[in-house]
Amino acid sequence: MRNEEERANEKEQVARSADSKLLSYFSALESSESQALRLPVDPERTVAVLMSGGVDSSTAAMLLKRDGWEVVGFTMNIPMAQGCDYRRSCCGIEAAYVAKHLGIPHYFIDVRKAFVDLVIEPFRRAYERGETPSPCVDCNTVIKFGLVWDFIEEKFGIRRMATGHYARVVRFDGTARLARARDLKKDQSYFLYGISARRLQDLLLPVGELTKQEVRDLARQAKLPVARRQESMELCFVGEGDYRKALEAQQKEGPILDMAGREIGRHSGIANFTIGQRKGIGIAAGKPLYVVRIDAQNNSITVGEWHEVSRRDVRAKEINVLVPEELQVGARLFGKIRSQGEPAACVVTEIGDDLIAVEFDRAQFAPTPGQRLVLYNEQGHVIAGGVIC
Repeated sequence: MRNEEERANEKEQVARSADSKLLSYFSALESSESQALRLPVDPERTVAVLMSGGVDSSTAAMLLKRDGWEVVGFTMNIPMAQGCDYRRSCCGIEAAYVAKHLGIPHYFIDVRKAFVDLVIEPFRRAYERGETPSPCVDCNTVIKFGLVWDFIEEKFGIRRMATGHYARVVRFDGTARLARARDLKKDQSYFLYGISARRLQDLLLPVGELTKQEVRDLARQAKLPVARRQESMELCFVGEGDYRKALEAQQKEGPILDMAGREIGRHSGIANFTIGQRKGIGIAAGKPLYVVRIDAQNNSITVGEWHEVSRRDVRAKEINVLVPEELQVGARLFGKIRSQGEPAACVVTEIGDDLIAVEFDRAQFAPTPGQRLVLYNEQGHVIAGGVIC
């Protein structure tokens, strides 16, 4: 294995290449502000808040203003996937109403082209490969904490960013670390692992120390226009109805196989399935069956029992390391292979070129290619994460 210095140099070159690609989208980013462009008076006391129009980001903006920050709100104009007529309940005019209520500047940023290229297209291609993508992770990593943050810093001179995510930034040994939220049921650190470590010192997460009920209570007390708005769980670019409308792929019928390779049924298209899925398989076997494998090349899915879709060893690629000194072979950490549930104890068994492997103490149900493996230490600090492969 190459030494750490060689790996660090290569990572820096890759990062510079990615930065250049993101900067190419600046020409497609135009602010459509609710008031004339106004640069911050004191950049050191100014924070850009990404506002979706929901209660969490709205409360984050309110708390920061109350704490004496000069707050500037930004809302991303996001496209809907082709063929989807759903009208989403986020990222709209509500954010501008909240900004007006708070008396803060507010701007819309057009990220539609970048979002199609960097979120929707990878989402579609992942399903075509038989994977289950995590578009929210991609949006946070590449759009919000990459392209948009760079744009705001360049155009407005604002270095600090805040969002309404339920996670925390904590100080440890003089450095900033990403950590789990106080409200563990709402914790969203899983979705944020891809942020650059250098950005953590300038990231503010005001609701990470609060419970959801406390956030709603604060929003009502402040009479925010969105205080009673219901929480949205759908993908922001597809909607609640049917994410498959975003795939733009011709679904092709294919075989359903048992673990011995025998055809026991037919499916209507691999994009309709994910590893671990039980509902909708359409096989009457007298016992619960789950999707174990999706073979895009042969357009087949393989089904089996619970123990056949569960395993202890999980590998991930495209690794982002936030705390390199704690990511070592033999290190005991806690891993999550999906956003829900608690991190489970595991041991790091391999660290390669942009790859890590862990072995969980207990078998994990349905580790799914395309989803994320995120590793934490005992304190709940995010150590690293990557794409399950």
